[in-house]
Amino acid sequence: MFLIQENISLKPYNTFGIDVNARYFVEITEAKDLLELRLSDVFRTERILVIGGGSNLLFRSDFQGLIIKMSIPGIQASIDSQTVYVTAGAGVVWHDLVMYCVNNGYAGMENLSLIPGTAGASPIQNIGAYGVELMDIFYSCEAFELATGEFKTFSFEECGFAYRDSVFKHELKGRFIITGVTFRLPQPAAVNTGYGAIQAVLNERNIVNPGIADISGVVAEIRVSKLPDPSTIGNAGSFFKNPVIPESQFDGLIANFPNLVSFPAGSGCRKLAAGWLIEQCGFKGIRDGQTGTWKNQALVLVNHGGATGEEVYSFSEKIIEAVYAKFGLKLEREVNIL
Repeated sequence: MFLIQENISLKPYNTFGIDVNARYFVEITEAKDLLELRLSDVFRTERILVIGGGSNLLFRSDFQGLIIKMSIPGIQASIDSQTVYVTAGAGVVWHDLVMYCVNNGYAGMENLSLIPGTAGASPIQNIGAYGVELMDIFYSCEAFELATGEFKTFSFEECGFAYRDSVFKHELKGRFIITGVTFRLPQPAAVNTGYGAIQAVLNERNIVNPGIADISGVVAEIRVSKLPDPSTIGNAGSFFKNPVIPESQFDGLIANFPNLVSFPAGSGCRKLAAGWLIEQCGFKGIRDGQTGTWKNQALVLVNHGGATGEEVYSFSEKIIEAVYAKFGLKLEREVNIL
């Protein structure tokens, strides 16, 4: 069962801690409840926003519509030959899912440790970190179609994954609610230590043959050292996407900025570190009113307490303008602006 509530504060439901209200709010713990919710007057007449952990949102004002918080629990695993299939309800906390796999010896998710959010939101954003993206382990997802009330299974091919992107952010945006996700984890899988500071930390710990628990622990340690805890200071993790540019454009930039931080990004492309670009413009660890950038990572915008969504948004505009003026690159926000 579910209860549609009115005029609910969204401060506990967004990791930025922005204090705005939702006109209507409902929490869904079973997929079948969406069938009944769809018949309600509020569902039929109001604007709808689906949220999970609220870790990728910036509210600029009150939400005049219905917030559907997906809290469907449950993790199940099955093994077929040398492949493990893990299915998680949309409301499962992402890091809990990662630790379930690590603790059971299922390799493939360990580099995605401590990413905030829920399993249901992961395909929308094609989340990724430390050399691994969701698309590398995705098998399928179940989703509820708002217009028809039918449940549909989406395959890998149907999701149209790209860097921090999927079909759910474009032609299917607002048309489906993801209720569960299945991941495909081929076993055994080689550990991935080639991205960021993973290998350096392993060396410091004198770990020569790391297992998935070692990788998960190292990734978590690196993330904690760079990123603030939302329970302590409001933030949504990485606020901007890392720009992906053609090699020809990269060659021009590296000639002028020899220390430019970049990574391979497929044929003829390079991915730049947005945090490095922002830092070079003098924005690392600065404060602007009640907002600013985190002291250890310029890519993270924070709420020092009492910041409005509009204040954070305006500050992000200053960063975009500064990076464009210096590098000729227009940063794209990773966080959803509402």
